Amino acid sequence: MTTKNLLVELFVEELPPKALKKLGDAFAGTLADQLKALGLAGADSVVTAYASPRRLAAHVTHVWLKAADKAVQQKLMPVTVGLDAAGNATPALLKKLQALGADVSNPAAAVASLKRAPDGKAEALFYDSLVTGATLDTGLQKALEEAIAKLPIPKVMSYQLETDCELPGWSSVNFVRPAHGLVALHGSTVVPVKALGLTAGNSTQGHRFEAKVAQVVIKDADSYAATLQQDGAVIASFAERRAEIARQLAAAAAKVGNGARPIEDEALLDEVTALVERPNVLVCQFEQQFLDVPQECLILTMKANQKYFPLLDATGKLTNQFLVVSNISPSDASAVIGGNERVVRPRLADAKFFFDQDRKKTLESRVEGLGKVVYHNKLGTQGERMQRVCAIAKGIGLQLGGAELAEKAVLAARLAKTDLLTDMVGEFPELQGIMGNYYAKNDGLNEEIATAISDHYCPRFAGDWLPTNLVGTSVALADKLETLVGMFGIGNLPTGDKDPFALRRHALGVIRMLTENDLPLELNALLAGAVPAFGDKISDATPALVEFIYDRLAGSLREQGYSAQEVEAVLALQPQRLGDVSKRLAAVRAFAALPEAAALAAANKRISNILKKAGDVDAHVSDVLLKEQAEKDLYAALKSVVPQANAQFEAGDYTASLQTLAALRAPVDAFFDDVMVNAEELDLRLNRQGLLKSLHDAMNRVADLSRLAA
Repeated sequence: MTTKNLLVELFVEELPPKALKKLGDAFAGTLADQLKALGLAGADSVVTAYASPRRLAAHVTHVWLKAADKAVQQKLMPVTVGLDAAGNATPALLKKLQALGADVSNPAAAVASLKRAPDGKAEALFYDSLVTGATLDTGLQKALEEAIAKLPIPKVMSYQLETDCELPGWSSVNFVRPAHGLVALHGSTVVPVKALGLTAGNSTQGHRFEAKVAQVVIKDADSYAATLQQDGAVIASFAERRAEIARQLAAAAAKVGNGARPIEDEALLDEVTALVERPNVLVCQFEQQFLDVPQECLILTMKANQKYFPLLDATGKLTNQFLVVSNISPSDASAVIGGNERVVRPRLADAKFFFDQDRKKTLESRVEGLGKVVYHNKLGTQGERMQRVCAIAKGIGLQLGGAELAEKAVLAARLAKTDLLTDMVGEFPELQGIMGNYYAKNDGLNEEIATAISDHYCPRFAGDWLPTNLVGTSVALADKLETLVGMFGIGNLPTGDKDPFALRRHALGVIRMLTENDLPLELNALLAGAVPAFGDKISDATPALVEFIYDRLAGSLREQGYSAQEVEAVLALQPQRLGDVSKRLAAVRAFAALPEAAALAAANKRISNILKKAGDVDAHVSDVLLKEQAEKDLYAALKSVVPQANAQFEAGDYTASLQTLAALRAPVDAFFDDVMVNAEELDLRLNRQGLLKSLHDAMNRVADLSRLAA
C-alpha cells in the first residue's frame, strides 16, 4: 500500500505570542504520535510543525490511507474458570467471547478455537483475533481530537457557534482562541474530519492585508508552506520566520553603520516571531535628550512595552535608534516608521519623568518608608528585613575585612531596598538594584557602595555574574541568608513544584559566592550567625537548612561532571569551607586512579561498619596491648605516615595528603588478614578498635573514602 504526506491546519484568531511555539510543537507532536500509535504512520514518518500568529499546522510524511490489520491475542481467563470438569465452556467464558464479537452459536467449536498456555502457576485460555486497521478518516479524527485536547493552553476561552440544525441555536466551544478554518489533506485529497465546529477543506486564509487572494487554496500537503508564502504572504514556519527576522535585524543594523548591533534577547525574538506573519524590519529613532536617562530604563521600556529592538553602538552603549519588526511591507514605510516613533516617545518621556522625580529624594530619605511595606506577615516589614540584613552583613563584613568593610556593608544593606519605593522601580520592577546604583551615585555615594546596591541581588539566575566587590558580596550573602533562614524558620519550605520565594536559587547563590570566591567563611557558622537577627520571630531550623544547601551543592556538582560517588564521598563530611570542595573533589578523583584506592576504600567501608557496631570508640592505642605483628606494623605505619598526611591536609594540599595515605594499603591488608579485631579479651578488643578509629580518622579527613567502595 502506498503512502502520501498529510497536512492538517487549524486557522484561528491571534494566538498568545509567548505560548505560540510551545502550542505549535505540541499540536504537531501529539498528532504525529497518535497517527503512529494507530498504525497510520510509521516510525520513519517525519513531522514538521508550523506555527504563525493565526495558525497551528502539522505536516506528516508517509501516512497510510488504512492501517494494516493486526493479529491480537487476548488472555480471557484461567482454564479452571472458563471450562467445566467436562471441558465445556462455562457461561462466563461464553459471555466473554460474545463481548469480543466471537461466534458462540457452537460452543464446542468456540472452545476448540481457543489456545491454552501457561500463565504463572496455572493455565489460561487465550483468544486470537484479527483487528481491522483504522482508516485515515477515523484515525485522523481521533488524533486531531487528542492533539487539541492535549494542547498546553495557558488560558481557555469559550465562544459560541451557530448550529446547523433546523431550530436556530448556539453551541459552546472551548479553545485557546476562536477557530475559523480547518484544512486536512492526504496528498491532494481532503480528509473529512471535524473539529471545534469546523469541517475540513483545502483552503485557508493568508495575511490580513497582503495576501494575494481572500482564500488560499492548498493544492496538496507538500505545497502548503510554499503556497501560503506565495499567495498568502505568510511564512508558516516559526523557525524560518525567526531566522528571517534575525537576518533582517542584522542587515538593518549594518546599514546604520558605526558598529551598531541590535540588543540580544532570545525571548524577545521568540515573542516578535509569534506576532508577525511576514516580517519587515524598519529603522526608527527617538530624540537624543532621552539618552540622559539610564539606558537600562530605555531598553526595558522599548522591549517590554513595544517589542522593539534597541540598537547599541560598538561599545555597548545605547543609541537613539531602534529596530521595529513590522507585519506589513508598504512601498513607502515612512508612515509606519513615524507611527512607531510617535508611540515610543511618551514611553521614553515617562521614563525620563520618573528618573527626574526620583532623583529629587535621596535613598536615605526613603529608608523610613521601608517600614510601611509588608515583607511577610510572619517576618514583618521591609524595614525590619533591612535591619536583619544589616546585622548579618555586619557580621560577614567583620570576618571578610574587619570594621571598615563591616561599616560599608551596613550602609549598602541599609540602602539596598530603598529603590523599591521609587517611581521607576514601581513601573519597572526588573530595574530594582540597577536604579539603586544610579540613585546612590546621584546622592554622592562612592562607586563601591553604589555597585554593592545593584550587586546584592547577584547572582540572579544560573550563570549570572557574582558581586564584584567585597561590600556587594557581604550584602548579597546577607540578603540571601536572611531569606533562607527566615523562610526555613517559619516552615515556609519549597515543595516539588513550588518555590515562591526562590529558596533554591538563593541557596545556589550562596554556594556560588562561597565556592567561586573561596571565601574564608564556614557554612554552619554563617547560618547560626544569621538566626539571632530574627529574635523570636522564627524557630532555629539550621540543621534542615544545612541539608538543603548541601543537596543543592550536590546537584550542582553532578551537573558539572563529577560522579555521584565522588560527590557523596566529599559531601558526606559536610566540609564547612565550601571553597575547599572543588579541591577535595580533585583529590578524590586523583586518589581513585591509584592502584591502592579500591582496596583502601573497601577497607574503609569495613572499618566504618566495625566502628558503627562497636558504638562510641576512643581513638587511643596502647603500645603494650599490641600483640600481633600486623597490628604493630599498622600502628608504626600510622605514626610514620599520618603526620605527613596531616601536614599536607592543613596546608590545603588534599591530593598529596590522600596519596601519602595510600602507603597504608599493605599494613591495612595485613591487619585484616592476621588480626581478630573483636578479640575475647576486652582490653585487646578496645585497643584494636582504637587503632581502627585512629586509622579511620586519619584517612577520612578529605573525604569519606568508604563511599568509593564498589
